[in-house]
Amino acid sequence: MAISTDSSSHRRAPRPVGRGAGPAGISGRGGAAVSPRGDAAVSGTGDIVGRATPGIAGPTGSTRPGPENPPQYSLRRIGAVWAAAAGPMALLSWVVAPWLAGRLDGPLPMSRALILCMTAGLFWQFVLVVGLLVREQRSLRWSRIRAALWLRAPSSRRTGRRGGRLWLILVPCILVFAAMELVPMIPHPATRDMKTFLDSSAGQDFLAGSWGWFAIVVVLVVFNTVLGEELLFRGLLLPRMNGVFGRRDWIANGVLFATYHLHMPWAIPGALVDMFAISYPAKRYRSALIGIAVHSTQSVLVVALTLAVVLR
Repeated sequence: MAISTDSSSHRRAPRPVGRGAGPAGISGRGGAAVSPRGDAAVSGTGDIVGRATPGIAGPTGSTRPGPENPPQYSLRRIGAVWAAAAGPMALLSWVVAPWLAGRLDGPLPMSRALILCMTAGLFWQFVLVVGLLVREQRSLRWSRIRAALWLRAPSSRRTGRRGGRLWLILVPCILVFAAMELVPMIPHPATRDMKTFLDSSAGQDFLAGSWGWFAIVVVLVVFNTVLGEELLFRGLLLPRMNGVFGRRDWIANGVLFATYHLHMPWAIPGALVDMFAISYPAKRYRSALIGIAVHSTQSVLVVALTLAVVLR
């Protein structure tokens, strides 16, 4: 049988849905192409929309970002979030704390002012994370927050295993984190060093029996390593940096975290160690809890030393 070449005698091929559809991508609404591998979706204007999330379908059958696979930030937005954390901390440390110290009566005004200001700055980071998350997820349901911030046990992409023996990764991570103490520290004022404050006779006399200041120190370290820095850098930023930095997102995250320490720049060289002790394992096992656990070893030490002084 002959096949007619008349256009009226054969069925036309269906047109691709949306703009920009091609053999390598599935077009979604507004022309956003989604790679079959689940890579970041790219709109017709070249903007990164997010990563494809299996099971979350849009009106045209495309997938869109969800809590299990959060949207990717642009370089500009990553910088803005970093500045929103680093800027207030630097301002509080170098401007507000000296101003406040000049208005405090009693011993060690600068040390007390710094503790109060750093606590306020870390609390602000928590507020920043919550605000950005609500805007992104439109919900504060624990199931969505947990997935969006990687607040889950470490998981292996190769075996699919979650938790269990994978928690043993904490042992080498904590050892590497402890090695940060071996990195030479840039000379800095003794009044801005927590360890010097706790070792000094003036600091011990001030904290002895002072349960109120002990409570403030506990709040400080909780927001430092649980609800502040780690939640922001490893929970919020790290899962959203792959669209810009690709496989090197953990390196960029480590550099951002180190340079965030403008409020105590002498700590920046040592903080670069966190890139290997926290950023890399958090990325590999998709768990911000690794960073929280490793970083919190520092908090446990500070609380223990402070408690020993208070109980004198």
